[in-house]
Amino acid sequence: MNELSTFSTGLVSSAAFISILGALVALAVAEIHRRLIRSLSRSLPAQQPRSYPSVTIVRPIRGLDVGARENVLALLDTDYPGELEIFFALDSEADPAYSLVRAAILERKDVPRTRVDVLIAGPPPKGRTGKLNAMLLGTQKARGELLAFNDSDTRPPPELLRALVDALFSNPRAGATFAPIVARADAPRVGDVGYALLVNAWYSPSVAFVAGPQGELPFIMGQFMVFKREALDAIGGIRCAEGQLVDDMYIGKCVAEAGWLNVMIAKPLPIVIGGMGMIQFLRTFRRWVLFSQGGLPRSFALFNWVRGILAWVAWLALAAALALAHPAAAIFPAAAIALFAASQLGLQRRLGGPRVPIRYLWMAALMPLLGALVALSTRIWRSVDWRGRSYDLESGARLGSRSPARES
Repeated sequence: MNELSTFSTGLVSSAAFISILGALVALAVAEIHRRLIRSLSRSLPAQQPRSYPSVTIVRPIRGLDVGARENVLALLDTDYPGELEIFFALDSEADPAYSLVRAAILERKDVPRTRVDVLIAGPPPKGRTGKLNAMLLGTQKARGELLAFNDSDTRPPPELLRALVDALFSNPRAGATFAPIVARADAPRVGDVGYALLVNAWYSPSVAFVAGPQGELPFIMGQFMVFKREALDAIGGIRCAEGQLVDDMYIGKCVAEAGWLNVMIAKPLPIVIGGMGMIQFLRTFRRWVLFSQGGLPRSFALFNWVRGILAWVAWLALAAALALAHPAAAIFPAAAIALFAASQLGLQRRLGGPRVPIRYLWMAALMPLLGALVALSTRIWRSVDWRGRSYDLESGARLGSRSPARES
């Protein structure tokens, strides 16, 4: 009888502990969500220069992105008051995007104050990514007073470049400006939902959270970045990223170390996605984790680790309550998981991301679990496929010295 009483008392104590733990996690998730929303709502200073300097935009392209034609036309439709030079840089004329880009240029052949050309960079040499190879060629040809680089899977609004230049000249210490990103899809599949949550609920809000009062950061999100020539000269140009998998983060790190500021504006840049299945998403997720090793500060990584650990604690507490056959104890852990998922969906809506179909809502609850498994895989398998090439990596996100890029 005493043994039964002791067992019952222990069961009640365990259930109470699980309930308290679940409640504490729910409170922590609510507080983190509040802080992230506040960070996303922050306004940043911007001041128009007396006259707008000329800008050269280099867009590396390899293969056909989702909505490739519309992405090209969006860049060509950039509304900028100064002289503009746009280079589309491809490996070869055999790339399927080559004819598409040429046709889009013909559609916009009368754009005022804009010079447009297609550059052929050729395959990258050993120890250099195809993207950096294209960027270097564009830099050599550039005549603009400012240098800008833009990813091919994005669809920049017409006024975005102007906003980036305004921010660049609002602070004399600013050496580079960049736009935060938001992933959008017209008809998202399960992989698109995962990718959108990764960008809109995890990456972009966390970047806003760790940014300084003027939007300054020790790294760059390079989907659309603009540089002063002086800042690039101070770091030896973009060639400083030679041997790195992730050019933007490493260049941003070098800019910050040279005493300049990387400033993030408030206006987001859409990344266009669609048709992504689960396997493709997991590969993309893994690539992002590897990319993050190329220059993200500890504060950024730690903050997301805390968010992930809270979700894991909630899931473990729920599992423990079910294992003890104590449904009452499962209420608070389950509520914490639901609140965590709702937080991600709310952050995504705040950034203007796609609405998640009901049948894919489970992705929001499982993202931290998937993230831990993906992070573990990067510790075991140090290679990555990117834009049709395979790269072997050393520590961080540095390309392996013995392994040149391979066609995949």
